[in-house]
This record gives sequence, structure tokens and C-alpha cells, in this order.
Amino acid sequence: MNVIHVVPSVTEEASGPSYSVTRLCESLCRQGAVVTLAALDWTPGAGYRPYLKTFPLGWGPRALGRSPRMNRWLHERVATGTIGIVHNHGMWQMNSLYPAWAARRGKAKYVVSPRGALSQWAMKSGSLAKWALWPMLQRPALAHVACFHATSESEYDDIRRLRFRQPVAIVPNGVDMPEISSEGPPPPREKTLLFLGRLHKKKGLDLLLKAWAQLETAFPEWRLLIVGSDSGYHGSTGYLESLKGMVRELDLTRVSFVGALYGEEKWDAYRRASLFVLPTHSENFAMTVAESLSVGTPTVVSRGAPWSGLTDHHAGWWVDISVDGLLRALADGMSLPTSHLDAMGRRGREWMARDYSWDGVGGQMMDVYRWLDGDSNRAPDCVCID
Repeated sequence: MNVIHVVPSVTEEASGPSYSVTRLCESLCRQGAVVTLAALDWTPGAGYRPYLKTFPLGWGPRALGRSPRMNRWLHERVATGTIGIVHNHGMWQMNSLYPAWAARRGKAKYVVSPRGALSQWAMKSGSLAKWALWPMLQRPALAHVACFHATSESEYDDIRRLRFRQPVAIVPNGVDMPEISSEGPPPPREKTLLFLGRLHKKKGLDLLLKAWAQLETAFPEWRLLIVGSDSGYHGSTGYLESLKGMVRELDLTRVSFVGALYGEEKWDAYRRASLFVLPTHSENFAMTVAESLSVGTPTVVSRGAPWSGLTDHHAGWWVDISVDGLLRALADGMSLPTSHLDAMGRRGREWMARDYSWDGVGGQMMDVYRWLDGDSNRAPDCVCID
């Protein structure tokens, strides 16, 4: 099985699709697939990966994601007839259109992971260029998809809401399971409520700060730690300064911004937190939730992320996207004794180890590829055909 994956960017400081797609590729390699991951060379420092091939950007705005070399290479590889699957991750840039064009002219099956791009929030947000791109280029490209890949039931609903009728494979992201010392980290002087992720308006941090304004006095032993950067491919958005302005306006005293953390520093932030919070408006999966649970930290997550299982597994709270929803859940969690939070964390970690291993995820995806390639007449259980 020869497979090409396409993703906008891969960096050493990987997060989001940069992380999940590379881990998926590594799992597929362990399953016996021959994998090439094609990515734009946005920044130096992608690190060596034997399956990774990067391409320079062409002329035009960086946000366009234009790379004639990537386009030409994809066409040449697919034209050989040796590629069974071309799997694209993401939308709204030229690099997401090249795989569709190449697969259409060859025999490879075309698979697309929208990675949240088809959510109602995402479709209502963005520039005028997105609205022009959708009818002229993006939607016609998706008409040639052989199978969509959704990381959650809610993303499956997004695909069907837009009237795409192709099969949809519902396969979650996996998560790494970091080692945890049997002794655990030393008890902190303060309990920490942690947010970790990209600082963007869709993350609902304004709701969190408004809720925290009502919690700060009631829980003097707690602090709010916001870890992340507002910078992306195209530079800073200025959202960090907006959040700091809110902190001043609300006269908050126990809120800290520490910038982005990676590697062991990131895992240490998860381990030392008593609670993790994600008040997002829209996520197709939310890797940070899985990461927090994987180290045994219970979480409070809004219904903008597909984590209803938090309540089923008694590992956290799944709440309305509102100040009141956050306030009630956070007050509940912050009122619990440490032993109770620790028990919730253990249940969350056991859940992640059981249901979200990368080998299990890679195995499901390989079953989907083999079915698309004609090795099986029966669709895998994870595939919805309706």
C-alpha cells in the first residue's frame, strides 16, 4: 500500500495537524504501508523524518499556500500508477487542492480529513477569499473525494450537513502516553487551572476570563495559567494583547501568560495542573484534551469540542459554550478535594490508553485504505455509508 499524505506544515514544535498527521504516518508505517508526507516548507526546523518531503512556497501571499513544485510532484507520482491513496488534511489553501487535481487524473483514491474546516463556526468565519474559494475551487475538489475522514461524530455531522454523500470513516486522533512517576510531581503551593493551546478567538478565552473574574475571589488558592501563542503561519494576530487588556479591565490578579511550551515543558504543565480547561467554540477533535487526560489531569471542555465521553468516563465536565456553563463546572471542579480530582485523572488516563492508541488508530485507517483499494468488499465498521 503506497500512500501520500498532504499537510500544510510540519515543524519540530508540532501541534494540531502537524502533530496528529505525523503520528498517523508513523503508525501507518508500522502497519506496513509505504508513506510519504508532503508538506510546505513554511519554516526551517521540521526535523528529519524518513517519510517527509517538503516543498518551497511559490510567489504570492503565504496564506495562499501556493507551491508549483508540490503540485507538479503530486501529478508525477500519481501518474505512475503506483500510488493507491492520496490523503489530504485541511482546506482553504492551494496545497489542499493539488491532491484533488492529481488524484482526479490518476487512479489513486482521494481521501480528505477536513480537520475542523467544515464546522459551522469555521464556515461562518474567515476572509472574503474563503467565500470566493469555496464555490469556485474548494467544493468542486471535494466532489471527487472517495472517502472523508472525520475525527469525531460531530465532524461527520458537519460533512453531511453540507450534503456530501460519500462514505465517511470516523477515526479519532491518537495520543501519546507519557510516563508518569509513581511518586507524582511535588504538591504545588497553588492549584492551577490550565489552558494550553493557540491563542485565537475561537478558543473562547474571553468567556474563560469572564468566568474567572467570578471565581478568583472564591478560590484564593487557585491560579489561571494560559499557555500558548497568538502567532501562526502569518505572524501574530494581536489576540494576546486583547486578552491582556481584558485581564486589566476585569482587574484580575492571578492570571499568568507564559507563551508557548513544547516537549517536556509542555507535558510538565499538564502534569502540574489540577484542572485543564478548553472553552472553545469549535474543534474537530482537540488534541489538548487528549493530552491532558493522558497524563491524568481532569478537564472542563465546552460543547464546541466532541468530548461528551468525559461525563461517561467520569473524567471531567462537558459544558455549554457560555460563561455560566464554565462557571458552574469550574466551581464544581475547584471545590473537589485533590483525591477526587486524582481519581478522575486516573480514569481519564485509562480511557486514553484503551481507546486512543496510535497503533489502534493506524490499524483502523489501514482497513479503510485496503477497502478503498479493493482488497475487501465489506466496509470497515468505522465507515458510515448512508
